Formats: sequence, C-alpha cells, structure tokens
Amino acid sequence: MSESVEKIRTFAIAGHTGCGKTSLCDLMLFKAKAVERLGSVDSKTSISDYTPDEQEKISSIYSAALNCSWNDYKFFFMDTPGYGEFIGETISSIAVSDSVLVVLDGIKGLEIGSSKAWKLAKDRSLPRFILINRLDKEMSDFKNVLSEIQEAYGANLCVPITIPVGKEAGLSRVINVLKDKDVPAEIAGEVNSCREKLMDAIAESDEELMVRYLEGGQLTEEEISKGLHKAISEGKIVPVFAGSVAKDIGITELMDAIVNLCPEPLARKQISLVEGKTVEISENGPGIALVFKTILDPFIGQLNFFRVYSGKFSSETEIFNATTEEKEKFGPLLVMNGKNQTNIKDALPGYIVAVAKLKKTHISDTLVSGAFRGRIEPISFPNPVMSYAVTAAKSGEEEKISAGLSKISESDPTIKSARHPETKELLLNGMGDQHINQTIKKLRNLSKVEVVLNPPKIPYRETITSSGEGHYKHKKQTGGHGQFAEVYLKVSASPTGFQFNNDVVGGSIPRNFIPAVEKGVNECLIKGPLAGCHVENVAVSVYDGKHHDVDSSEMAFKIASRRAFRDAMTKAHPILLEPIQKVRIHVPDEHMGDITGDLNHKRGRILGMGVEDGMQVVNAEVPLAEMSKYANELRSITQGAGSFEMEFARYEMVPGNVSKTIIESYKSAEDEE
Repeated sequence: MSESVEKIRTFAIAGHTGCGKTSLCDLMLFKAKAVERLGSVDSKTSISDYTPDEQEKISSIYSAALNCSWNDYKFFFMDTPGYGEFIGETISSIAVSDSVLVVLDGIKGLEIGSSKAWKLAKDRSLPRFILINRLDKEMSDFKNVLSEIQEAYGANLCVPITIPVGKEAGLSRVINVLKDKDVPAEIAGEVNSCREKLMDAIAESDEELMVRYLEGGQLTEEEISKGLHKAISEGKIVPVFAGSVAKDIGITELMDAIVNLCPEPLARKQISLVEGKTVEISENGPGIALVFKTILDPFIGQLNFFRVYSGKFSSETEIFNATTEEKEKFGPLLVMNGKNQTNIKDALPGYIVAVAKLKKTHISDTLVSGAFRGRIEPISFPNPVMSYAVTAAKSGEEEKISAGLSKISESDPTIKSARHPETKELLLNGMGDQHINQTIKKLRNLSKVEVVLNPPKIPYRETITSSGEGHYKHKKQTGGHGQFAEVYLKVSASPTGFQFNNDVVGGSIPRNFIPAVEKGVNECLIKGPLAGCHVENVAVSVYDGKHHDVDSSEMAFKIASRRAFRDAMTKAHPILLEPIQKVRIHVPDEHMGDITGDLNHKRGRILGMGVEDGMQVVNAEVPLAEMSKYANELRSITQGAGSFEMEFARYEMVPGNVSKTIIESYKSAEDEE
C-alpha cells in the first residue's frame, strides 16, 4: 500500500440492530471492488458477519475490521453490532475511529442502538454522519425520520446533504442539495431550505466567508467544501444522507462524502495520554497505537487488533507495550476484511491492523516504537448488568472453567468473572442472557468444558441496631484433659466497622486466651446468626469470663466466644442488609409508564427523569435482589428498545416481610442439612 496518510479515512458504522449496517458494509466493499461478490447477511455470505454464531443469529455479534479503496482513498472501517448486549464491541470500535456513521432504519427511525452510537460519538467529540437507510421499503418515510432526529438533536445540527427522489418502491435516486441542479419540483423547496442551512453553517466557519456571504457574494466549490468540512469537524453540522442499500441508491454519494468530509487521521493533531497528558502525532513521529480488540481462535490463538495514531509500525520488528512495560515481537501485520487477511509491511496513522501471537498484550494496551513511553487513555467499558453462578457439569473441572473465563474476559472487557468473597460462588457477569450464552459457547470451544448456570446468591449482610450482652460456658469432659471456657461479651452498633476490645480486668480470662476469643468472634462475622451472612458494623467487647488451669485451651475459648457472640447478637435487634444498585434506564417515551410501574413493583426509588439524545432516562435505586433478570424483563417491556446500566450504591435494611422470608428460607435449608 502506498497511499498517503491524507488519503486515509478511519471510521465506525453503528446503529440499531436490523438497520442495515452490515449490508451497507458488504455493498461498500463490493462497489470498491475489494470483493468479487456482493455479500449477504440473509444468505450467510456476508464478509462482516462471518462467524457461525452470527450466521445462525442473522445479526452482528462482534465488530468486524474492514477496508477498501475508493477514488484513490483508503477506507479502514469497523462494522459494529447494534444489539445492546454486545455494546462493548461498539464502544471499542468507536474509541479508535476518527468519525462515526450512524445508520437509521427509514421505517423505525431513531432506536436505542442509534441513540447509543450517537452518544458514544458525541462523548468523544467525533464528527458524526447519519444515513437514513431502507427508504425503498413500504412505510419508510425520510421526512418523518428526519423530523425525529432533528427534534432529538437539533434542526440546525442535523441537515440533509442528500434528499430522496420518490418514496418506498418508487425511490429512484437522491439529490445532492449543494451540487445537483436537476431538482424535481416536488422537493425543490426542501432542497433550497437544506442548502440555505448548510451555507449558513459553511459561512460561519470562517469570518472572511461570512462577510462575503452576507454581502451576497458567491462562494467557490472549494470554499464550500472546506467550510463544510470544518463545520462537521467542529460538530456544528451532522450531515444526513438518504439511501437504500438494497437498491444501491445514495451509497455512491455517501462514499464520496466520506472521502470529502471525514477527517484524515492526523487532523486531531494530538492524542490524550493518561494523567491528563497529550502528545503530538505525525506521520514521522514516534510509533503510537492502541489495542482495541482481541479474538481468541482455537487454531491461531490470540489475534490483537490495533489502531495506529502516529508514526509507522513494521512487520517482523520488536515493539514495546507501554502498558505492561514488556517487549513484544511483531510477526506479519494483517489488514482484515472479516476473516480474510492481507499481509502488509508497514502500518501508517489511521490503519487498523491485526497481529497474531502477542504474548502479553490485551485490550486498551498502548504499543509504541522508538524511545516514546507514553500510554493512551484506556477504553472505558460499562459494568455488567447480569450475573450467573457457574458450576462445572463434571466434578474436577472448576480450574479449567476459571482459567477459561479469565482468558475470555481479556478479549471481552464487558465479561467479568470472579469468585464472590462472601457467597463463595464463581460468578459470570455480562450484559444480558445472549451475551452470557455466547460466552458459554466460547468457553466450551476454548476449554472443552460444560457448565451449569444458576441464579447467584444475593450477598445480604447482618448488623445490629442496639446493644446486647451474651454469655456462654463451654464445659466438656471426655476423659483425661477436658474443655473449659466461659465468656461474657457485649455488642453494640459501630458505624465505622468492626471493632474488638479487651475489657477484662482481674485476669478472669488470661491475656494469652484473648486472641482466641477474638478469633471465635471473627469466625462468627463470616456467617451471622440470622441468615448465615457476613456481619458488619459491630463493636464487640469481652469483659468477663472464667478459665481452668488445666482444661482451658484456645479451642475452648473460641467455641465459647462464638456461642456468646450469637447470644449477644440475638439480643441486640439484628437486621438484614441488602445491596442497593444505582440504575440508569434509557427507554422510548411510550414505555415510560410501564417502566416506572415496574420499578415501583421492584421496591425501587425513582430519583429523577430526563431526556438524553432522544430517549427518556430514568435514574433510580433498586435492590439487587430485584434486578437479577432485569435485562430480560426490560427487553420484554420495551420490545428490545430499552437499555440500562447499574452499579453498586450501598447497603440498606431489608423490609421486615422480605427479611422474614429470607431468614425462614435459610433456617429451612439448615434443617435439611
């Protein structure tokens, strides 16, 4: 490849599932002659959706790196999944792009996947473009969808560059509002209005252009292009394109616009590093790249994808991982079209490249060449929203499961697995049922193990609301030395956490047995008397007791202190605490009533509501026990149009009726054992 950096365009294609993103990518590759045949999602021949899982689902699950040449320009672009549970793939792809093309369905309009993509691009201050697709379909309506996005984002921000001629099956072509002169009379007014808005934005991009424009002067085509490019880069204009991938209408105009209007890789001039630092980037500067995607292949092993920001990376050379501070050796550098690989010698700024068998490199790692040692800000991923307890279907395979899940989480940061310190369960956390099911498939292929999934135990906790005293005498004679210890304890609430005090006077318990008393209490903190949960925020004082010169021992005092602590706890009005989650829900307006009603049913507290990027946003606090299946429930309530995020907020007292059920269930299980 010999193209200059100025002729490289690096972008992501994103939107809601079913809007035609992948079909658009296949068509772009075909039109650019990067492939000989036009791929099809439905026929399972798509270049982008090439995995068996995606072909079975007939929908994108993973992001796919693609590339082609168009009018002597080189495109590197990512096709991203639109289904909310696979948002991690979209986040990482947008994180390394210079601009984002958001695809909308001409029938359904603005959907949650489109809104998410818009927000991700906006949060990173990336230029955005919109394609309203499927305008050849029955009930599609360009004007309705345009009105919807203009209402959500701004009428003067989202302005059409191309407008359709004809509607539904009668769609015949698109008109470029800045260039085309042959405008049908029925859309002439619309074209003139859009041209005026664009020209206003173009003129505002430069003071000299503004003066000349206001004085009635004509702007040259070069000035118009330059001004529009600047307005888009500064986020003052989001161009809207009309089209139909199925009929290949408007796609040539879109690809030409990517050439003319998308920024080139060095336009940003600098990139952000950790600790608030920045570094200048250039074609001849230090080699700097960010790893944003990892594929685990049973045959070739690990395949890392990275985006080059500065300098040049060459195949068969040694580079430095600035994140792990380890040297790595590059083998062949690969540019990808789905699963199809092409070897290249050098990768320039803007390139999206894959390399196999790096030993200690993972997502968000910074790769550098030369003496530079800075680290790019790591990609931020959302917290998982659904958990399952994982056990082996066959005994003895627990280690393989744990190791396999750890490996998978390195390639998918939205998957997390760890053994819960309180419930002792191995938890698999993900973004929803489908996401977790895909992870189990990966685990089966990678580690050759079968697992069983169960709802996880809720990590309730126990504490006290008043003070109490407890006493226990442990006395046992078994022949020879016996066992003897007597302990008196006081317990009280301690907002600052666990405290243990030795208030024994007169030597009723010798000092050498006090640590055994404390150990016995600590063992009870792990499994409280109410429901076998961790005990917290308790102060314990040992103030009296008795011992025997021969029969007293550490074990005897541990046993006595455990029983005395349980006695004291029952007299100090113990309560159960439950984890409360901070929840943020995005839904279309028509589902707000159902959502708020459901939250009330879940003992949730609604903290506030608002509007964000065309979607209603509900902020609430809900007990974790009520959220275990919420990903599925929200999908059912909103027909897949809603999404949510949640994170731990704090522990709160469990209501009496709920607490009674939990305690009775625990006691019943104890009796059965």
